Amino acid sequence: MDHGTHKRMARGKLKPEGRIDLHGMTLSEAHPALIKFIFQAYESQKRLVLVITGKGKDRDAGGPIPIRRGILRHQVPAWLTTPPLSAMILDIREAHQRHGGGGAFYVYLKRQR
Repeated sequence: MDHGTHKRMARGKLKPEGRIDLHGMTLSEAHPALIKFIFQAYESQKRLVLVITGKGKDRDAGGPIPIRRGILRHQVPAWLTTPPLSAMILDIREAHQRHGGGGAFYVYLKRQR
């Protein structure tokens, strides 16, 4: 990705060409939905898509072991950086505030060759 495109993406100036909302899904529902969405976006030659995970609920009950907030928010980047999706993805960044901020990610896809 060139510097200008990266800068515009970071500032929220690029409009995502597609989006998927994983809000409220379990891990077992979200993973196949994400794979299907990324494959379809790549096949239709989209470059920038938005993956909305939500920020997650605060479930920490104050016990001795803290519970991580937003399991999808932490799991989605791991899914995107492992095969088979990693072969199609050029960059992953937290979305600008106008596109969801900490509860969403920009996924910049590679060009098809």
